[in-house]
Formats: sequence, C-alpha cells, structure tokens
Amino acid sequence: MDLTAVRADVVVLDEMLREIARRPVDLSDPNWAAAHRRTPPLEEAGVTAEATEALEALLDAYETGGAPTREEVRDIFRTYGSFSWAAHLPYDWETGPEFRRRLVHVSARDQGADPRDELMTIWWLCNRARERGIDVEPVLREVAALSSDVDLYGFGSMQTLIMRGLEQHDLS
Repeated sequence: MDLTAVRADVVVLDEMLREIARRPVDLSDPNWAAAHRRTPPLEEAGVTAEATEALEALLDAYETGGAPTREEVRDIFRTYGSFSWAAHLPYDWETGPEFRRRLVHVSARDQGADPRDELMTIWWLCNRARERGIDVEPVLREVAALSSDVDLYGFGSMQTLIMRGLEQHDLS
C-alpha cells in the first residue's frame, strides 16, 4: 500500500500544528487547565478536515495493510509528533467497531511519547467498552495481532500493552 501522499499531507499538517503542540504550559499558574481548554488544536490551526482525512487513511491502511504498511504507519506517527498529538478520533463512541477503531489508533501510535499514557488510554477504553456491554477480549486479541512486538521503552511491546486491557482497573 502506497502511503506517499498521506505522508506528504501529514508533513504539512505536522508543520502547521507544531507551534500549537509546543506551546509552553505554565503549571505554576493555578488556572493553567482552564487556559488550555480553548479551541482544539486542529480547529485552531484550521486543519480539522485535512487531519481527520489523513488520520482515517492511516488507520485504514494500518487495519488492511500488511506488516510493512503497519510499520510505515507507526513510523509516520513516531516521526510527526505534532500531528500524532493533535489528530484523534471523536471522543464519544458507543459501539464495538468504534471501540476497535480507537484501539487500532492506540496500536498505530505504537506507545506514543509515553507508554504509560497509552496504557491508561487502553484501560479507559476497555472500561468504557465493558460498560456498554462490549466483549473486549476478542477485540484486544485482534488488535494485538496487528501491533508491534518491539519494546521501545522497557515497558513492554504494544502487543503486551494492548493485552493488558484484559486487566480491570477503576480509573475514576
């Protein structure tokens, strides 16, 4: 699968999002959280439609392509951190296919900047899926099979992290 055009789009999007992604956060300001609840980054940069299209194309390629395609998608997410940080699927979801798509997104980011954050996301997604009556185990196994078996940070591979979704944790 040729991802040349999608990669080229992501290069431009990443550049447009870089300043927003690297904006400093003053954690000593007691109102820092409120200051950051402003316009979503994709909207602020004026690239919501383009970023959504690129994200969907990457996730489609990840799900349907072979191992080399999945590695290329992982490389795009690793290389273009501002895009990876800003481009997300919609927060609200209800169905098994939507749950699976979000796990695929986590898998494609391949541990992101911090695998602990990715693990928390996996647990949150699985908890929410269970609340909606979705059987998470088969979905976890399917997505783990697509995931990398390389441990990038000494915290376990993406396959291992995905399968940790079988654990149940109270995250409230």
